[in-house]
Amino acid sequence: MSLAQLTLHDAADKLQKREFTAVELTESVYERIAEIEPRVRAYLTLAHDSALKDAERADERLKKNASGPLLGIPVAIKDNFLTKGLRTTCACKILGDFSPPYDATVISKIRWAGAVIIGKTNLDEFAMGSSPENSAFFPTRSPWNIERIPGGSSGGSAAAVAADECTAALGTDTGGSIRQPAACCGVVGLKPTYGRVSRYGIIAFASSMDQVGPMTKDVRDSALLLEAIAGHDPADSTSVNSPVPRI
Repeated sequence: MSLAQLTLHDAADKLQKREFTAVELTESVYERIAEIEPRVRAYLTLAHDSALKDAERADERLKKNASGPLLGIPVAIKDNFLTKGLRTTCACKILGDFSPPYDATVISKIRWAGAVIIGKTNLDEFAMGSSPENSAFFPTRSPWNIERIPGGSSGGSAAAVAADECTAALGTDTGGSIRQPAACCGVVGLKPTYGRVSRYGIIAFASSMDQVGPMTKDVRDSALLLEAIAGHDPADSTSVNSPVPRI
């Protein structure tokens, strides 16, 4: 089995046991991307250099016996999350060169947890659609059949997870934009309860309905990723100030 095929919890366990390094896991994911991306086209932006630096930092933390379910894990990010120093287009050419000056709260959380940000995934422009055919750059295809759509708007994230082009991904859901592509691609997608996850730093579609959620290879992975990103955020007045359950 390629390292890129591992679930989040399996990869985290093997990293803790030093069966491979975060750099090796990250390189395996990029090898998979090089193989399949020309057909699937899940990514708008790849962050190869910064991802390897993230992985090197994760390996240093692992050498010091640090632990955590996201430490050294390659994660893809839907391209409507602000990512400091990494362009955020929302699949719109107007924002084609936009480099945000700060991270969305959930991005800060996964960086703190030691995740490796692989790149930014394609979506329907401004998350308004259900197929990624409405991206201003190019459509994303289903990794199971490139003649079919992966669903949307978080189609790039769903396709990347299904094609093993990342270990897990983040998406957003307003009226089905996590759940529908997860169903189309055969992965797990969860729209959390409104207010459980901060929306600060997300390019809004409909603020009264938008929600951030995990897209993963199995249910346990979704629980682990949700645990990492959930919690109260003073920067988002709609986020709920209540404890986050631990698994």
